[in-house]
Amino acid sequence: MRAEFPDFRLGNVLATSFTATLTERHGSALERIPTPRRLVDWLAVNGLAVDSCNTAQLGLARELRESIHLAATAAATQESLPTSAVQVINDRSAEGRAAAILTPEGRRRWRLGPDSQVEDALGVIAADAICIIAGERDGRLALCASPTCRAAFFDTSRSRTRRWCDMNTCGNRQKKARFNAGRRKHPVSAER
Repeated sequence: MRAEFPDFRLGNVLATSFTATLTERHGSALERIPTPRRLVDWLAVNGLAVDSCNTAQLGLARELRESIHLAATAAATQESLPTSAVQVINDRSAEGRAAAILTPEGRRRWRLGPDSQVEDALGVIAADAICIIAGERDGRLALCASPTCRAAFFDTSRSRTRRWCDMNTCGNRQKKARFNAGRRKHPVSAER
């Protein structure tokens, strides 16, 4: 990865990992796919390699990302899905050309053709979003408890009570803030 860009936040669910290409939505937002090349990098890391991307395709990707985030947020809070978001997700899913393949380990992977474009990869992401929003996978959509993040994530923990989109970032940040607040309330004497 290029050093001038922030690291990707990768997860186990393609659609919610894609929405994590924009983080800290309610704080100082951090765009992780600021350029078409960076989108190509993210797709490659997630097994959806394409040769190139232009500015218009990056715009389609960001529109899909925000539509998935809106729909997943609505599903997590048990509200009606926004019609415009559903339309974008459905359109991207229908436009993509990819094949589901079975691996020797018994897992599903997506295969893009040799002449695949960004739209084909976006179709895979949209199909994954449809699957999780429709409740076809074992797990639940939830929102990160961090007030500056509020990212949608797919909770597959046994108890379905996960609070953070990523324990290594939002979870640790919140634990550190609680620890520091406790230290300020009860300072340790320097005379020990």
